[in-house]
Order: sequence, then C-alpha cells, then structure tokens
Amino acid sequence: MSTVGIVFLVLGVLLLVVLCASIRIVRQATAVVVERLGKYHKTLETGVHMVIPFFDRCSRPISLKEIVADFKPQPVITKDNVTMQIDTVVYFQVTDPKLFSYGVDSPIRAIENLTATTLRNIVGELELDETLTSRDIVNTKMRNIIDEATDPWGIKINRVELKNILPPKDIQDAMEKQMRAERERREQILKAEGEKRSNILVAEGEKQAQILRAEAEKQTKILQAEARKAELIAQAEGENKAIELINNANPNAQYITLQGFEALKVLANGKSTKIIVPSEIQNISGLLASMTEVVKGDNNLINNEKSANHEKVETKTVRKTKK
Repeated sequence: MSTVGIVFLVLGVLLLVVLCASIRIVRQATAVVVERLGKYHKTLETGVHMVIPFFDRCSRPISLKEIVADFKPQPVITKDNVTMQIDTVVYFQVTDPKLFSYGVDSPIRAIENLTATTLRNIVGELELDETLTSRDIVNTKMRNIIDEATDPWGIKINRVELKNILPPKDIQDAMEKQMRAERERREQILKAEGEKRSNILVAEGEKQAQILRAEAEKQTKILQAEARKAELIAQAEGENKAIELINNANPNAQYITLQGFEALKVLANGKSTKIIVPSEIQNISGLLASMTEVVKGDNNLINNEKSANHEKVETKTVRKTKK
C-alpha cells in the first residue's frame, strides 16, 4: 500500500471521528447548553443536533423534570424562644437551562440555604402553637418567597412542604401531658353529658308511665261508671216492667197483704231504732206489737221465777253455814 493510500485512510478515519463527534443526541425531558469558544451559543432541545468539534462545548444534560429536594433538619427558634428542628421538602423544576447554568453556582445548595433562611424568618414570627397548627400558611409563604428569589436562576418552585417539626423533648412531654389532660376532660364531659341524657330519658319515661297509668285509671273509672249506669238503667227498667206487669194483672188484697209481710221482714232485719209503718198495714203492725209484748211478759215471768229459786237456795246455804 502506497503512502498516499495510507494518508487517505488516516484522513478518512479522522473525518469519521469528527463526524461522530459533531453529532449530539439530546434525550427526552433534558436540555444541553452549547458554548462556542467559551461563549453561550444555543440550547439544544430534544432530538439530534450537529455541533462543531473543538469549537463547541456541550454542557452536561440538564433535567427538565420536576426535582424533589429533601433538605436536612434546620434549627429554628420560634417567637416564644423555643428551638425546634424542622426539615423541608422542596419541589422545583428547571424552566430555563441557560439561566440555570449561568444564574447561580450550585443551584441545589443555593435553594437549600435560601429555604433555611426563609424558614427561620417565617417561624421566628410565630409562637410554638401557631407553628404546629399553621403548616399550610408557612408552606405558602415559603413557596412564594423562594419562587420569587429563584426566578432569575431559571427555576420554578412548585411546592414547599414542612416534613417534620421536632420540638425539644421537654416540650414534647409537656404537650403530651396537655393532650392527655384535654382528652380526659373531654371524656368527663362526654360522660357527664351521657349521664345527663340518661337521667332525662329515665325521667321522661317515668313521666310517660305515670301519664299512661293515670289515663288507664281514668278509662277504668269511666268504664266502671258506664257499667254501673247501664246496670241501674237495666234494674230500673226491670222494676218498671215488673210494676207494669203487676198493675196489668190487677193484684187482689191477699197479694198486697203478703207483700206487706215481706216488707216487714226486711224492716225487722235492719239495724234502725225507729221504724215508720204505713197506715195501710197498721193493723198488722199492731198485732205484731201485741205478740211481742206477750212474748216479753212470758220472758219476765220466767226470769222472776229463776231469781226466786236462786234466793231460796242462797238462804238455805246461809243457814247451814251458821249451824
């Protein structure tokens, strides 16, 4: 092989190497900054690009995806002089590769320091309780401040979150005791409310029971009165019907006399000391009075005889005793 052939072969190889070096492939969701002779030239987007070897220098691919930066806990002092450890998580995205490359040196470190200082400024205006209950407010303020500060760097801050808030151990113990006391207080309140409700329900139940018992007694008395009324009406109607039947039968004197004797039996069985006898049966009552006096006279004679005999016996007994 001649010298000319070797030279052409070497030149061909060099040309192939230069051609390969001039081709630049940019992947999806990345960008490449090109400098020509040390000066910014252009930004390569996704796809295949041609550059001039030895004149153009390409930077490392810059990710355009959202990046999550988890920063270590930072000591923060609240308004009431309580030192806490707070770690943050920042979600950001590169929007301008040129500004990202030339705006700030070590962008991630810059964001971390900016986040720490902003967090101290915001929490320093809040007390401990406000810091624990105002995470959303702190997150919003930090995102607005950091996003405005990083805009010249070609960075967009999407979200800022407080990941952990760690008060000192003694403060945690005091908060746990306070929380326990609050829970016990709520438990006692709920228990008292339950007892109150239970007593009210019991009282209402007793009230309803008394009302129902009273209603039942009232209905019972009404029914008894109705029954008594119906009984009296039926009895009166029966007596009226009986009298009507007797009148229609034209009773004679013997029937009336017999009824008079029945009435006297009823009067005699009573406990009254005075008896008023109608004039129609005065003769019968006089006869009965005479018979009563005869019976009383016989009883008196019998009693007198018994008394005389008793005196005789006592006289004989005394005489025997004297002897």
